[in-house]
Amino acid sequence: MRYVSCPTAVIDAPVDVVWALLIEPVAWGGVFDVRVGSIDPPGSAIIGQRISGETGLRILHLKLTFRMIEIDPHQHRLCLDAHLPFGITVHEDLSCTPLDVGHCRVDYRCNFDFPRGWRGSLARVLIHHGFDSGPEDSLSRLKHAAERDAAGGSGELRYED
Repeated sequence: MRYVSCPTAVIDAPVDVVWALLIEPVAWGGVFDVRVGSIDPPGSAIIGQRISGETGLRILHLKLTFRMIEIDPHQHRLCLDAHLPFGITVHEDLSCTPLDVGHCRVDYRCNFDFPRGWRGSLARVLIHHGFDSGPEDSLSRLKHAAERDAAGGSGELRYED
């Protein structure tokens, strides 16, 4: 079984600001709904790097692991594989396209794969609402963080007429 979610957003920030957030896994906790536990090897994103963490409420801690599989800084494209609870895997492909000096578009493609048999069917039923809302939430968080950083990091967004 497979499911694909492909949200897109126009972000009021330069492409380099968005890219900087994506390639620094140590800072993902301030952007995405993930608490980063370990990064191996440490540092900026490199092919083969593994990031372990968790998501969820204070009581419920769901383990996540990510592995960087492709990084193209010239095209602002990042691909990674994620392993989620219940045997779900996700191939994530993020690309940032500059629209002008202060705006970019981010395309986020998530290919969800499920285990075979009843476990996959159960996982799909239990988490069905998150297959679109999860990627949309991540993209919304990225948009907010990038726009905050582009506005000078004050938490207040600048609006120009």
